[in-house]
Amino acid sequence: MKLIVKQTLAAVALTTLNATSAFALSSAPASNTRNNAPFNNALPNIQGGSIAKPSAFSRGATNLFADVANSDSSSSAVATRGGFVSALKNLDVPLMIYFFLWYVGNYYYNITNKLALKAAGGSAGFPMTISSLQLGVGCIYALFLWFAPDARAKPKVTLDDIIKMLPVAFCAMGAHSASVFALSAGAVSFGQIVKSAEPAFAAVLSQFVYGKKISKAKWLCLPIVIGGVILASVKELDFAVSALVSACIANLFAAFKGNENKKLMDTEGLKDRIGSVGNQFALTTILAFLMSIPIFIAKEGSKWAEFVNVFNTNSVLSFNLIASGLYFYGYNELATMTLKKTGAVTQSVANTAKRVIVIVGVAIVLGESLDPIKLLGCGIGIGGVFLYSVIDNLLAKKA
Repeated sequence: MKLIVKQTLAAVALTTLNATSAFALSSAPASNTRNNAPFNNALPNIQGGSIAKPSAFSRGATNLFADVANSDSSSSAVATRGGFVSALKNLDVPLMIYFFLWYVGNYYYNITNKLALKAAGGSAGFPMTISSLQLGVGCIYALFLWFAPDARAKPKVTLDDIIKMLPVAFCAMGAHSASVFALSAGAVSFGQIVKSAEPAFAAVLSQFVYGKKISKAKWLCLPIVIGGVILASVKELDFAVSALVSACIANLFAAFKGNENKKLMDTEGLKDRIGSVGNQFALTTILAFLMSIPIFIAKEGSKWAEFVNVFNTNSVLSFNLIASGLYFYGYNELATMTLKKTGAVTQSVANTAKRVIVIVGVAIVLGESLDPIKLLGCGIGIGGVFLYSVIDNLLAKKA
């Protein structure tokens, strides 16, 4: 009986050893196996110190595992497993965090911004005052980072550098103010759909104002974008002409800002004097805030006392105004940092995904309409924007 048990254990051990070897895993050296007395005593066939496998294993699991080990599929599986582990090790974790925080910040900005606008009376309330104060909140945060110990190094820009930054700051202010007014006049989802057509404005400006040629393939993508926006507008329950016009104005300012920013960054030594992406956005925000003050005074200055009273008595307005200002500053700075670490195609995918998340997510939270025709128009418009962004790269690869 003991002999049978020993033989059974030895057979199991042999199978395990061979299976382990079949999957290219480490096992005990052969010499150690030959010198293992209990196994040698248990097996009847021992020739010259090597183990002769019993006939029961001649076509059993041992050979099956060995066949698999010698096949290409097994090698591919091991290589794939190693490649996956290697990919995880090479994953840019900070970049993933940037993406996550950028999306979350943009999402919550749109919600808190809309709640603040609603609490202040919508488009008939104080949209320009709110947009200006949101920039002011960002300024306070930027100044805090400069003066807090070991937080962020101050920029070393000259007066000439500041003057050169004025066009970019003015466009940033215009884009933000027009966008806030658009979102106060209509649904957030509709405003975001119209804003997704920004490449159409950028293409026209680049071609006819800045002399930068746009490919025919990109021009052919623009009717898709515009058609999607029109289709989404047809079934928009909260449609307002002022929201459509304001969103288009925001797109125009944003397109100018992109082109002016490229010109600005070509200034010799400016990047070194600014010091970082964060400083660049901070300077732009401060200048944009200062430029917005005369506009909101001219537009809503006469209602300032009324606004202060509402701000002091309505916690929904005060909380969401401050929160939206912080979210706006934070997600824009993170977006700048994220896009500078990625390529053109990744940027296009990221922006496309961001708009989809914001449009659908905010619409659900705020109870806005999600008519099938509106969603179809949204999909066509955003899909056209994505195609516009990558079409030249796709055609270049095929050439």
